[in-house]
Amino acid sequence: MIIIGAGEGGTRAAFALREAGYDGTITLVGAERHLPYERPPLSKEAMTSTDAPAIKAIADAARLKEHRIDLVGTTTATSIDRANRSVRLTNGSDLEYDKLLIATGATPRRLPLAGLGSRCVYLRTFDDALAIRSHLGPGCRIAIVGGGFIGLELAASARKLGADVTVIEAQSRILMRGVPEDIATVVHETHATEGVDIVCGDGIATINDRADGVRITLASGLQVTADLAIIGIGAVPVTTLAETAGLTLNNGIAVDAQLRTSDPLIFAAGDCCSFPLAVYGGRRVRLEAWRSAQEHGALAARNMLGSEEALACVPWFWSDQYGLSLQIAGLPDEGERTVRRDLDDGAFILFHLKEDGRLVAASGIGPGNAVARDIRLAEMLIAKSARPDIGALAAPSVKLKSLLAA
Repeated sequence: MIIIGAGEGGTRAAFALREAGYDGTITLVGAERHLPYERPPLSKEAMTSTDAPAIKAIADAARLKEHRIDLVGTTTATSIDRANRSVRLTNGSDLEYDKLLIATGATPRRLPLAGLGSRCVYLRTFDDALAIRSHLGPGCRIAIVGGGFIGLELAASARKLGADVTVIEAQSRILMRGVPEDIATVVHETHATEGVDIVCGDGIATINDRADGVRITLASGLQVTADLAIIGIGAVPVTTLAETAGLTLNNGIAVDAQLRTSDPLIFAAGDCCSFPLAVYGGRRVRLEAWRSAQEHGALAARNMLGSEEALACVPWFWSDQYGLSLQIAGLPDEGERTVRRDLDDGAFILFHLKEDGRLVAASGIGPGNAVARDIRLAEMLIAKSARPDIGALAAPSVKLKSLLAA
């Protein structure tokens, strides 16, 4: 078995093959010089840890060796020969496969403007995180282009280290994609309280990396000067390998419910692929989420061995900023009405339902783990296509576990 991509999905798939009893050769091909590592800490702990930042490895060298997983690092695949079932690598070698998994992930969306220099950066890798961290500290001016999860987590980290931070979001509010406005408002107000300047509804006209700093001119004429500009305007799936091999694309590599591509011997998992979600009537989605990559890796491994299991997960996302935890289960845009449940310490959960009462998503925010348990229970209700009582959802005295039992 060959796995292209040594991130969360690919590495999880390699171990899942062994867990399922596969005894053949497993080759895991990764572009980076590091052991496979977790990416969520890159915008948080890797920025703010008092010790020298270190990767949070998914598996160390000893565990890879124990499970007979051959990691080929600092290497990428350049082409797939589907007729001969082989993959050509940048190191010049050709690897033959019985089944192939593509887990190439996503790459930061590039800002399509001239004038970007070395102080206009993106966050994707641990090395990127190290480079950004070296610019954070008291007196440093940081501009963050994009008010999504990554940009706001970096804003929180930079403020913790004493940097002056301006967030620039072209849309009318932060967290426009997939986060309800009530929750985005809490996040916005928290950042403002912490000293972050957030500019919404104003796009970038020009950007110039000059000797005195990165000069950003907005459409309104407002100018922002920074020592470093971090660009976080989304991500695009890495699909070149699949495309040149003639595999079907559709907002990423198109796979079926078993994560199989248009070639029955090739699977795809994680951020690079789009797939149908049964809980939403087969709606095709592409998720950039840590847990989704884990689930995909394990499922793809079992199906590469002939299991024929269909994907049955409910999407789940989270973000931690300033001690607040934001969690979302499901897809809020599937909802047609919303019910609010207020909890202690200012925490609350929004339940998103269809007009027929079916729960399709739940969004929550609060300090620490205030919403974690209820979001998990809501996720289970969503998976069951439950139609819980509206009054019970709104009443914090009614335990969601009782609704699940019902």
